[in-house]
Amino acid sequence: MNSSSPKGVALITGASAGIGAIYADRLARRGYDLILVARNEQRLNAAAGRLRADTGIQVTPLPADLNNHADLAKVEAVLRDDATITMLVNNAGVGSVASILQADVDKMEAMIDLNITALTRLTYAAAPAFVARGKGTIINISSAVAIAVENLNGVYSASKSYVLSLGHSLQKDLAEKGVRVQTVLPAATATDFWDVAGYAPQKTSQITMQPQDLVDAALAGLDAGELVTIPGLHDIEAWTRWEQERREMAAKFRNAKPAPRYHVA
Repeated sequence: MNSSSPKGVALITGASAGIGAIYADRLARRGYDLILVARNEQRLNAAAGRLRADTGIQVTPLPADLNNHADLAKVEAVLRDDATITMLVNNAGVGSVASILQADVDKMEAMIDLNITALTRLTYAAAPAFVARGKGTIINISSAVAIAVENLNGVYSASKSYVLSLGHSLQKDLAEKGVRVQTVLPAATATDFWDVAGYAPQKTSQITMQPQDLVDAALAGLDAGELVTIPGLHDIEAWTRWEQERREMAAKFRNAKPAPRYHVA
């Protein structure tokens, strides 16, 4: 894609609906051209057409099932080879509310493939390309259950904890190389995610955020330079304390002998 925008191109996964579609709208209005990735080609083309008509920006639909190795490789190649891409939004994901006693393990494996493997491979395609170009932004959509891990399905929570941990490591590796990494932790958001996850009533709960509010807050966090953005957390000092204590505790693991409580001679 040859971008006509000075901001370049944002590639967004899961872009035909929900949070991804709102990111597409907001980034288009910020002046980015777009590459939209989603599995449903008909819905993807319709979303691209609406954005072109509403904003006048260039939109390239890229139909791909990120659980399919060939499709995933196709998107990776675009990230590596298209020098106009300046932003990657890793939004595609799936969830579940089922416990280990109810969930199908094949579906859990597919969740890992999408939430972890696809996100990782796309990040690994984009990061070296961004470093070579001297600039770029990676936005990874995690979840509040990366911290509140008991709230939903364990594999889903673990997959989002992975995204949060990966973000910390990427920030360390890329901070001095011109590449920004933001990890976004939505809490419950009113999208079709809940239909797939198995708890549709969550969409209309009084504690569920609208996706427009979620994305607007996430982009405000990006503008403010936040490394981790948690739109639903009003007491940001709670996060700051938690992060500080986590980092301080990490230094205390460095002991050659087990702790006295284990009574190891």
